[in-house]
Amino acid sequence: MAADTLFHRITDYASRADPYPLYAELREAGVARQEDGSYLVGTYHEIMALLHDPRISSDRRKRTAPEEAGAAAGGQLPPSFIGLDDPAHHRLRGLAMRPFGPPHTPGRIDAMQGEMTRIVGELLAGFGDEDQIDVVDDFAYPLPVTVICRLLGVPTEDEPQFRQWSDAIVAGFDPTPGEDPAEREHAALEARKAMGLYLGGLAEQRRDRPSDDMLSAFVNNAGECADQQLTPLEIMTTSVLLLIAGHETTVNLITNGVLTLLRHPDQLARLRREPALMPLAVEELLRYEPPVQMLPQRTPLADIEVSGVTIPKGVPLILVLASGNRDPLRFRDPDRFDPAREDNQHLGFGSGIHSCFGAPLARLEAQIALTELIRHLDDPRLVEDPPPYRRSPVLRGPRHLRIARDRKASATGRR
Repeated sequence: MAADTLFHRITDYASRADPYPLYAELREAGVARQEDGSYLVGTYHEIMALLHDPRISSDRRKRTAPEEAGAAAGGQLPPSFIGLDDPAHHRLRGLAMRPFGPPHTPGRIDAMQGEMTRIVGELLAGFGDEDQIDVVDDFAYPLPVTVICRLLGVPTEDEPQFRQWSDAIVAGFDPTPGEDPAEREHAALEARKAMGLYLGGLAEQRRDRPSDDMLSAFVNNAGECADQQLTPLEIMTTSVLLLIAGHETTVNLITNGVLTLLRHPDQLARLRREPALMPLAVEELLRYEPPVQMLPQRTPLADIEVSGVTIPKGVPLILVLASGNRDPLRFRDPDRFDPAREDNQHLGFGSGIHSCFGAPLARLEAQIALTELIRHLDDPRLVEDPPPYRRSPVLRGPRHLRIARDRKASATGRR
């Protein structure tokens, strides 16, 4: 098989249900050069090294043939810090992290545990006595949006509008056959702009009148000089990033988790008996069925050598994280789902300076969601396997995951 056809096969919708045989081919190839001049890397140790290599840029504008900067046109928001390199990346990420996690706000995420549990409980109660539920639409999709609204400080009455914007933005990652891609992209950009303007305005309302939320912290926790505070535009881009980067990742993590557990009933039963294993199980899900399959936006700033192949400066470099997560040179028995796996330095949240900003939040959401869901449902069964998948090759997860259940038992929940 010619290596230059591998990317087309990996990204074809037919591969969504099971891309792992193709990832094995990629690992065998080492580095695969594509017809468009891009390069794929799918082996664990090489991906890890590249994620920590300062010669690898996350700024698409550094490419020899840079893509059109749609965000810079038509009054759209500029790139967020995940699309920038140091020192700009370091400054913006550091300022965003102050109200989000250690060392400045170490208890922010843990303090939300009770609120997350309540939100999960409300969603479970919404199942009623239906014979079937859709894990995506009824549970995994609304949970992260609600959590991020509470985290940012979006008023409850505005959450429906926030979800509409979220739907449009996420649809931009998930093309639908028959739709005009330009129209979909335009709708996503407009929703991103509207959400940014809304969040920027909400942040300004909190200036000098703070409440206990991240928008208040963004505008009121200024440093000693201008460089140590976010500008209004940076508050917009950072706040929208929290939604975009965290929402779809968490939706797919939870949905992939439910699907995997239903395919492994022995491990599902074990987690019911031993719920303390759930943190390890979530780490294994991030390895075994990661929501982010690949990072397509890396670019070498100089000619680099990977596995004996010279990758030229300025070309697109695609790091296939899901392939590295199944690399037998790093993980023992990599195609086996083991929720008690301990040596598990997976690539599910990336690594290096661009490791996932919201990883602590996603981990806690998934742990609570999966623990409460399997406690609530008795005898859940897949209606369709494989389920229909989202079309995006980057963010992989079922578009719907319908499960049947024992209505009488689930009406009271598992106690």
